Amino acid sequence: MMKKVMLVTGGGDCPGLNAVIRSFVKRAHQENNYEVVGSIQSFNGILREPTEIKLLTSETVSGIHVLGGTIIGTTNKGGPFNWPVKKYDGTWETVDRSAEMIRKCQLLGIDAVVNIGGDGSQRISLKLFEQGLPIIGIPKTIDNDLAATDYTFGFQTAVQIATEALDKLVTTAASHNRLLIMEVMGRDGGWIALNCAIAGGAEACLIPEIPYDIQSVMKMLNERMKGGKGFAVIVIAEGAKPKDGTVSFEKRDEIGYENIKLSGAAVRLREELKNAGCDLDIRETVLGHLQRGGTPVAYDRILATQFGVKGFEMVKNEEFGKMVSYRHPNTISVPLEEAVKTRSISLDDNLIKTARGINICLGD
Repeated sequence: MMKKVMLVTGGGDCPGLNAVIRSFVKRAHQENNYEVVGSIQSFNGILREPTEIKLLTSETVSGIHVLGGTIIGTTNKGGPFNWPVKKYDGTWETVDRSAEMIRKCQLLGIDAVVNIGGDGSQRISLKLFEQGLPIIGIPKTIDNDLAATDYTFGFQTAVQIATEALDKLVTTAASHNRLLIMEVMGRDGGWIALNCAIAGGAEACLIPEIPYDIQSVMKMLNERMKGGKGFAVIVIAEGAKPKDGTVSFEKRDEIGYENIKLSGAAVRLREELKNAGCDLDIRETVLGHLQRGGTPVAYDRILATQFGVKGFEMVKNEEFGKMVSYRHPNTISVPLEEAVKTRSISLDDNLIKTARGINICLGD
């Protein structure tokens, strides 16, 4: 009897998503009794009328492991528990369509759902599983901040992109005797920022885990830029904040979008430095979505491929309510209750000790 599995990719796009899709489909087709489909733009595809579902075959996924993004699309708005509906008065509200979606999956003969996403996506997985949907999760985030897995695919590619950008900023900073600030992604965890700061030789790295003291940063700059000569590069995570302060963000009125949009950490730091008496020529660069795009590095392709194969094995063995996890050197499964927990950098982490050991100012 033919079984049907639906793949969804949710949240922000991430290098390696297509490698997961490809490996899952290739492994499924070895069994000869599995059909794999993809819901376009996460769960939105199955919730829309008409339904937007794409058949995934060996031909469909051929060669996609080298591509960034996801061939079935993704979104961090809407979804089964937060579907936007426009009311008669022109205003918007969100409604819970989870029960309807589960019934629709049953009517379409979908035997299992595989949700590829970060902590927000896996919270959706957990809630759907609790309502009876046979579902597993596959972890995805460039932030590498999921507690239940050692690494997530996309992270190494994001670090590589950020490091290459930092390398370029070092040469232009040196040429102009400037202070350059580079803002990278990292809402609650400074994994990208700290890794690329160490790899690229930044003078300072400001991360969400350590609220920074502007005077500490000024002290580093004064020691480095004696006589007004020299240069410096600071890496700051988008979720970094000053002591007794809050993160920089902008208001959003997009219906169905739950997260605040972090924005302005680098600009705020520049203004704080100027107000503290810094007279250097300061410029800032925000990498933004460059960190999400492009071809995944080899490590992320391999990890994503391992996750896809393991994900299919979990579906085959009916290990629903669980998520794929990498615990070196093995791929295992963990309960979704663990999968939704996030992980910040511990202050006694070896990365922190390494940064301090090479005189990177962490703002404390």
